Amino acid sequence: MDILLFLLQLLTVPVLAPLCIGVIRVLKARMQNRVGASVFQPYRDLYKLFHKDEVISKDASWVFRFSPYLIFTVMVVIGASVPVITTLAPSLSGALVPVSFLSSGDFIIIIYLFALATFFLALSGMDVGSGFGGFGSSREMTMAALAEGGLFFSLLVASIAAQSGTVSTIVESLQTIPFQSYLPLLVAFVAFFIALLAENSRFPVDNPSTHLELTMIHEAMLLEYSGKRLALMEWASASKLLIFIALGANIFFPWGVATSFTLGALALSVPLFLFKALVFLFSIAFIESVMAKFRIFRVPDLLFTSFVLSVIALAIIITF
Repeated sequence: MDILLFLLQLLTVPVLAPLCIGVIRVLKARMQNRVGASVFQPYRDLYKLFHKDEVISKDASWVFRFSPYLIFTVMVVIGASVPVITTLAPSLSGALVPVSFLSSGDFIIIIYLFALATFFLALSGMDVGSGFGGFGSSREMTMAALAEGGLFFSLLVASIAAQSGTVSTIVESLQTIPFQSYLPLLVAFVAFFIALLAENSRFPVDNPSTHLELTMIHEAMLLEYSGKRLALMEWASASKLLIFIALGANIFFPWGVATSFTLGALALSVPLFLFKALVFLFSIAFIESVMAKFRIFRVPDLLFTSFVLSVIALAIIITF
């Protein structure tokens, strides 16, 4: 039983991640008066890609071949370290431990792991010498560098409020703080949400469904991939989105996250997390339906706003 629960924590993010992409697409279709594909279409796409042959450039090095496996593994590790419906998980020894396979400062390590995945994604885009991959990698690293400040300081605000760097402990501590202390957390959440859009290549920073040369960023780095490696890249991208949603929903709105493995606690936490995740997905779909993609030179202003808001939230929480 303990091993089954351990595997449940490990597999939650990769199993549910494609569903998030499907829900966003369905919501966008409804908002645009279209029927759209099924919410399960991303699973079918992954199945199709895993059964296709690969075409790999003769100029590709080990970086191009190895990156999809590394990036997907990093997302699975981060997903297993982030509380989704509970802050506890059974260890292989049978004891209940906090959901964290990293160190006590794991929110910082999570950011570093995201940066590691982005680094290899950019390297793989440049590796075969494609012009599309080169400018996509350049833009991706620029966006990542600009978004890191808002992401780090927004999570730092929650860490200071909880007096801990462990994500599980942050979630548990923020469940008990007074409601009037949530002002800096709400400001930090706005900064975090902007970073979420940038890190996951969503509107208004990037268009995840385009292949136009002047607009694509993330997709430009994947044009040389096909078959199984493309499936891993797409799956890792979906997993990253769900991880960000779990972080935002459970850190800044921690109510209802189970702190024990009891039937009553899980019966409450599962529907609450699904509701919070649906709100995030609806917000992303709404933004993508009512906004146009920003010009590349306007994106730094948006990401600088995220950084400024997170610093303001940090100043408020330190002052009070």
